Amino acid sequence: MQPSGCTCVNLSKAVVGHEVPAIKAKAVVEGNIVDFDLNQWRGKWGVLFFYPRDFTFVCPTEIIAFNDRAEEFRALNCEVAAISTDSENVHWQWCATPRKDGGLCPMKIPVIADPTHRISREYGVLVPEMGAALRGLFLFDRSGILKHITINDLPVGRSVDEALRVLQAFQFVETHGEVCPAGWRPGQKTMVPTPEGLKAYHTT
Repeated sequence: MQPSGCTCVNLSKAVVGHEVPAIKAKAVVEGNIVDFDLNQWRGKWGVLFFYPRDFTFVCPTEIIAFNDRAEEFRALNCEVAAISTDSENVHWQWCATPRKDGGLCPMKIPVIADPTHRISREYGVLVPEMGAALRGLFLFDRSGILKHITINDLPVGRSVDEALRVLQAFQFVETHGEVCPAGWRPGQKTMVPTPEGLKAYHTT
């Protein structure tokens, strides 16, 4: 899709350090239309990513990329779901369409429907004049507390590698109490968040 051209985004109820806004909606899961409740992820980490439209161009590359690496997230006790303002029926058709024909089939992750735009509005990604969402990604912990938000304009897709890296970094902090410097990846040096820790990081 082309750049949104929007001049503002709605005020978001999704705030880092606060509980993720609730979601109860229809979704397509493994080829079936079901009732989805974000609360079912409690006790797990979660990645929720918004995209603008079904049957478009950048969107399927993102959804397929996250879908095909879903087991890497699940190995880290993290679930992943996609969401747009299209209806569950449109989602179902797209999920049933083979990839060679522009579809998503086969799918492992939920695709959530937001036809009323309520969820996109609450997460601060709705472009009202388009009735579509920007490319927002929201990472939250096992208690439902938001840890990370990124929002792209429409023409540029996101990186699964970066989403995994940020997830691993926050999980490291939770487990070890140290902090992760710029570009940190598992196995690299971390830092005790004190003046002495900073000095040690730069001298070892």
